[in-house]
Amino acid sequence: MAALVAVLIGALGYHAAARLIRDDEKADFTAAVHSVRDQVGRETLFPGDFNGPSGLNEELLRPIRVTAQSLNPDGVMLPATARFNLPSTTGDRELARSGTPARTLIGLRRLDGDSYRVAVISLGGGRGAVQIVQQLGEVEELLATLRERMAGVVAAVVVTAGGAGWLLARRISGRLVRLTDVAELVAANGRLDVPVPAAGNDEVGRLGRAFDRMLGRLATAKDNQRRLVQDAGHELRTPLTSLRTNLAVLPSLDRLPPAERIALMDDLAEEARELTALVDELVALAAEQKANEEPVDVVLADIVREAAAQARRRTGREITVEADDTVVTARADALARAVGNLLDNAAKFDPAGAAPIDVVVRGPRVEVRDRGPGIDPADLEHVFDRFYRATAARSLPGSGLGLAIVHEVAHSHGGTAFAVNRDGGGAVIGFTLDD
Repeated sequence: MAALVAVLIGALGYHAAARLIRDDEKADFTAAVHSVRDQVGRETLFPGDFNGPSGLNEELLRPIRVTAQSLNPDGVMLPATARFNLPSTTGDRELARSGTPARTLIGLRRLDGDSYRVAVISLGGGRGAVQIVQQLGEVEELLATLRERMAGVVAAVVVTAGGAGWLLARRISGRLVRLTDVAELVAANGRLDVPVPAAGNDEVGRLGRAFDRMLGRLATAKDNQRRLVQDAGHELRTPLTSLRTNLAVLPSLDRLPPAERIALMDDLAEEARELTALVDELVALAAEQKANEEPVDVVLADIVREAAAQARRRTGREITVEADDTVVTARADALARAVGNLLDNAAKFDPAGAAPIDVVVRGPRVEVRDRGPGIDPADLEHVFDRFYRATAARSLPGSGLGLAIVHEVAHSHGGTAFAVNRDGGGAVIGFTLDD
């Protein structure tokens, strides 16, 4: 494009300059013709009046590159005035013999490959005529020089633009090639830890940084998936082993005493419930990591009150809610699941408590306060880990995923989950959202 623009500008500039120069030369010639015609019309002139530097030539023909040559009455060039030996034409001879002064014949002539603009003006009375001659070759030489110089400038601009374009294209395409190599490497072997070229602030640099962030997110998701599968396999092994053990006893169920038979069936039912609950929480955690629900503006207090009502029906515990009218942009179902898990956790660790479970909402912060045994300081930093169960909680039902889901919900909303011990006994567990 730069080369094309340079060529177009050069061509247009040359044609404009050539037209101006030619128009200027023609104007000089026309002015000289008018000057001589006026002088011939006012005075009686003879061919010898234009002879040499003392004649009328220099005075009448001031414009540059315009010359006067005299013709005698026979139309023959006077040697003393001749600069261009142009052959006389029939028109020249006719005007030289003309009795009327200032008759004019204008035209173009060629001699030995050169072009001339010629005006023949009669002196009248049959005294001869004068030729006004302008050599066009000098103008064309000037234009040729201009053309060569302009062509050189255009060529320099084209070479410079081409070199700059080549360097720029090589720089951009080189970074794109490296980025393509990284993408092909990821596609070929599935590695997500490859370095990504992300230098620069242009579109290619932004693409590289976006690609690097995408690989980081994919690596995190892959690692989370791997850990989830490993942890799930470990946690599922215990109830499945117990189920297999109890199922192995079923063929001899008829030979068992009634009390042992009832205990066996109760164990099977309890293990099935635990397995179902574990699978449900695994599905909920996986669904939370996908986070397909669209965020909407919701009143946080409404979600908390609805979750508290459901928890009252499940646990039979008294739950109080103290909340303001904060509106947040969030995924309502995910928030309801997180609050429900916090309430279930509080009820589980204080099953016989007489004090109510308090829920406090202040701005984008939700706290669930209980009066249970509290949390061992060594366990505080691990309570949100998946499948983590404190020593005091291993005898209680549950999978260790409830608070992990709370952490995932808070993190996906740009917030954090927290857990502290409450003054006077109990714990305060909750989360904040990005406001």
